[in-house]
Amino acid sequence: MMAKRKMSLNELASKVGVTTSNLSILKTGKAKAIRFNTLEDICEVLDCQPGDILEYVDDE
Repeated sequence: MMAKRKMSLNELASKVGVTTSNLSILKTGKAKAIRFNTLEDICEVLDCQPGDILEYVDDE
């Protein structure tokens, strides 16, 4: 979605109000959780739905 919106990680982090490193952890899939308000802010900035940026991966 960031590429579609031509938005850098730094720009998205700034607009969402999170650090670039925290957003990078989310982007690489290394985060174990995300707050709903952060997800909502990301979706608002990127003009998308949560399903557009989230993927379920079974740990097994």
